[in-house]
Amino acid sequence: MLWAALLLPRLGLDALARDASVRDERLQNLALISRDQARPLIVDAMPAVRAAGVHRGQTLAAAQALFPSLKTAPHDPAREQKLRELLAGWAYGYSSQVSLREADAVLIEIGGSIKLFGPWPRLEARWRAELGELGISHRLAVAPTALAALALARTQDGTLVANPATLRQALDALPIAQAGLDALAVEALRGMGLSRLREVRALPRAGLIRRFGAAFADHLDRLCGAAPDPLPLYRPPDRFHARMEFDHEIESSETLRFPLRRLIGDLCAFLTSRDGGVQRLELVLEHDPLQFKGLAPTRLAIGLQSPSRDARSVLDLCVLRLQASPVPAPVRALNVVAAQLPPFVPLARDLFDEPRGAQLDWPQLADRLRSRLGADAVYALAAHDDPRPERAWRKRVSAAAAAPVRRLGPRPSWLLRRPLPLRGEPARILAGPERIESGWWDGGDLRRDYYVIETREGQRAWAFRGIDDEAPWLLHGWFA
Repeated sequence: MLWAALLLPRLGLDALARDASVRDERLQNLALISRDQARPLIVDAMPAVRAAGVHRGQTLAAAQALFPSLKTAPHDPAREQKLRELLAGWAYGYSSQVSLREADAVLIEIGGSIKLFGPWPRLEARWRAELGELGISHRLAVAPTALAALALARTQDGTLVANPATLRQALDALPIAQAGLDALAVEALRGMGLSRLREVRALPRAGLIRRFGAAFADHLDRLCGAAPDPLPLYRPPDRFHARMEFDHEIESSETLRFPLRRLIGDLCAFLTSRDGGVQRLELVLEHDPLQFKGLAPTRLAIGLQSPSRDARSVLDLCVLRLQASPVPAPVRALNVVAAQLPPFVPLARDLFDEPRGAQLDWPQLADRLRSRLGADAVYALAAHDDPRPERAWRKRVSAAAAAPVRRLGPRPSWLLRRPLPLRGEPARILAGPERIESGWWDGGDLRRDYYVIETREGQRAWAFRGIDDEAPWLLHGWFA
């Protein structure tokens, strides 16, 4: 097996930055602090803050003395966990073996992925590009064991050890603090003058077990592959729900575009990971419950002609829907909910299709029109199982499949709203008669003999006359 470790060194800061409703320069001076109000400590800080000497575990007072313009935000483990689950869903698109066992990393088995996506340098470049679009700070390393890949990622970004025979040599050079060992054991080993993993591995195993316990030796074995290391595997959920809360009220749909882009990007990354699409999603706009008591969240449904996972097209539909729907109150939080995730089937293309430029396919155009004009503004016509011409069609949602109907005689492409008297006799009868005698059950009884005729002007028409041979001719439609 070959494991890739996606280390997330700034998980809390990335989660906070992704949840910001606008790009804020204050994020550059931000630090996360613990929720201990008596003595808050620094949990993490942006690079500009760390450059001034601020570090993890430092008191807030000491950090403010070093960096007077420091901005703070509370550390939110739940937000971090949600981002880790999003990244696990993204990784699931590349491997069926993804684990969230480690708190600061995602572990991905890529032995089979390399055969599908190409050698590791190509896959690594693809991952880094996609993680950059998601706004994720990361470090990557690959090794035959998950623990070794994680330890190498902590030491040097981009490390690749693909051969199990060279794994021990790579691990021997690791600092013991990066090997994932118990913190108390690391301090004790440092007190003994040990700094590298090779020095620890050279000690008698029985002495290590007596001093640090069997779990210590087991960790070393799993690290180098001498013992199995079963991992709990991630399974993607069957629905998607993402929420972004704002620290101020948003009153315009244009301002909602930036957070919406982030949530739709997360949705499409999730869909890609499970090889699915979305055909219906819902935007839920939450309002201030104290300022607007009794006002329920605004729910906007967006439907698509066919399942899609293209972030740009889905975002455009959502923006059009927001612009077309007045929001009754300022927005304090935005939700994207997709409960129905059907399989995704790419649109069939001809191998030699010419580039379409800015043209839209019909499903995309119909989706945009429905979002702008309303769900009832775009529909298709479908045949209805009724022999009477005036009632032989119905409106239907264009995405719905048409119900099967009986095959009738020839029908014109242009049916007149109401029959009109035909001027003169037909020049020639081309087909017919087709007798339609129906409607006695609902009060719309009719008895007609229909013909395909050629008029004296050479036009093909659809006309009828009553069952009585002396009834006048009435024109009901034109053939193209």
